[in-house]
Formats: sequence, C-alpha cells, structure tokens
Amino acid sequence: MTQQGIEVFLAVAKLGSVSAAAQSLYITQPAVSRHLHALEEDLNCMLFVRGRGKRQVELTPQGRDFVPMAEKWQLLWREAREVTGPGRTRTLRVASVGSLSTYLLPPVFREFLAPGRALTFHNYHSREAYSYVAQGLVDIALISDHMYHPQVETVPAFRSSMVLVTGPGLPWPDTVHPSQLDPSRELRLPWNPEYDLWHSFWFSPAAVPRAALDQMSLLEEFFSWRDNWPDSWAVVPAVAAVPLARKLGLVIRTLDSGPTDEIIYYLRGPRQEETLISTFLECLDFELSKRSEVESMLRIKDNGTPA
Repeated sequence: MTQQGIEVFLAVAKLGSVSAAAQSLYITQPAVSRHLHALEEDLNCMLFVRGRGKRQVELTPQGRDFVPMAEKWQLLWREAREVTGPGRTRTLRVASVGSLSTYLLPPVFREFLAPGRALTFHNYHSREAYSYVAQGLVDIALISDHMYHPQVETVPAFRSSMVLVTGPGLPWPDTVHPSQLDPSRELRLPWNPEYDLWHSFWFSPAAVPRAALDQMSLLEEFFSWRDNWPDSWAVVPAVAAVPLARKLGLVIRTLDSGPTDEIIYYLRGPRQEETLISTFLECLDFELSKRSEVESMLRIKDNGTPA
C-alpha cells in the first residue's frame, strides 16, 4: 500500500466516481484505476463495484470496512510528516468526558499552550476514549468510567464529591437525604456505573426524570430555565457543580448517604508523547491545586514526570 493509493481510495469513496476523484486529485482516470487495482491486490479483495457503462462506483462491504482504517492511515501519515519536519510544533492529542472540557480544562489548555506546543481536543465517552488511546490516535484522555484494556494504562488523576445542585429559593436544608428527593424533578446525567447503582438503590427503576441528558452543556441550559421549573435538581460532581453554580446562581447542597466520590482517571496508551504528557499533567495538577472542591491524586516528581 502507498500513501497515494490511500488518498485515491478515499477520494473515490467520498465522491463515488473515478472521474470525479481524478479531477479532484489532478491526475488521470487511468492513474486512479491503477492505484485502486494495486490497493485491491495488496488487500486481496475488491473495494468497489464497477458497473459497465456507469459513471458511479459503489463500495463493497470490504470497502466500507476499510474506510475508517484508510482514514487512520492518512492521519498517521500526516503526523509522521509533522514529526520529521524542521522547526516543528509538537502536538498533544487530548480527549475527555464532556463535563471536564466545559468546567476544568480551558485554564489547563491555556497554561499548556506555550510556544512550540499545540493540541487537538475531542470529547469522548469513556469507552470511546479507551479505544482511541489504544490505537494511538489520542495521547492522553480523562475519563470517569474505569475499564480494563490490555494496551491502556488507567491512572487516578483526582476525585471530587457528588453534590446536590438546585435552583435558589427552595426551602431545603443544607444537607438533603435521597428519600427527600422527587425523582420526577431530576435532571439526570449518567456519570458512572457507581452513580447508577446508587440511583437504582434510592429510586425506582420505573421512575422517569424530568429530563435524562448526556451532555453537560444541556444541564446548564435546563437549569437556566428555572423560571419554568424552579424545583429541578441534579446530582453533579463538585468539579463541575461549583463553577456551574457560580455561573448560574445555583445552590449546592450536601447529600446524606450520597453516591461515592467521582474519580477521574487519565489514560495512557502504547504510543505516547512522554514530554508533552508530563507537561500537560503538571498544568492539570496546578489547576487542581487552586480548587478546594477536588483532591488531586496526581503524584508529580521533582523532574515533572508522574510518579
């Protein structure tokens, strides 16, 4: 396989036409066909269905399966060119769950982005993050759902308590027991399996929340509508609850018999930017040290590397 062959394959797959791909790549149609034939011989399978007299081509099932692999090949090729280029800027590929990208990571990124350093960032759920780190497509990921993967190291980063967040003006005590909560008024997010177990213990599995969300940004939006639903409540990790409450004027209460603390882990895979990862973790630890609502579990050595 060659890089040009991969580019030709992706162009034909995207445009659905040999002639259109040739035009977009500024090469001849016979050249496109030669690259496709060579790629199919290397893979020992047909990638496209070519009908006589038809301008359009269709991917075979094997061709559809090969598209994501070809895209990864193309990404790694570009990164390899960047690595070997003169005066290169080193890029750290970071991923995290959504609540952290909104309420924790922006100042960490600001501290990290010194001259000569760049980053790319994606929001991924924990399971997705494990897969991308294992494939070498992400250097470090912050996740909340601890899993096992033979190629990925899972390291505790910090913990934060789970607290109750409500609108202002509710005549509730500073500490609330779960039995006092009406699940039909809940704005619920699926924080982690431990939280789900706690929720199932205190509330009926048949209980329907006011809204079940999977994005932290939506929780912020729903709480901003408190004139419509002043009695809404949510259980939120303190690392997100404190800045959320400060921004919207919400109230944070302690939960009696509440869920266990949320632990955020960072993931490291087989392909690592060691120096950049260490620098990023230093920046993260510095930000955590300024927040009383979290407990850092990072162990940074004197030379800046994680213990």
